[in-house]
Amino acid sequence: MGLFWDLIQQSQISRQESRAASLQERVARLEKELDETRLIQRRLLDLLEREFGRDLDGDGKVA
Repeated sequence: MGLFWDLIQQSQISRQESRAASLQERVARLEKELDETRLIQRRLLDLLEREFGRDLDGDGKVA
């Protein structure tokens, strides 16, 4: 019975390690997507400021 229990525990440990690696990969991907989204937002804001000639983000200048 002890050997069987050890196998179950090892399986659970392996599954947890896999989930942790998967979670780290997902976090890295989400951080990259967030950076890209922020860049797009900044470009869009600059475009809108130039188009309308107004300070839309409150930084005191028009892009």
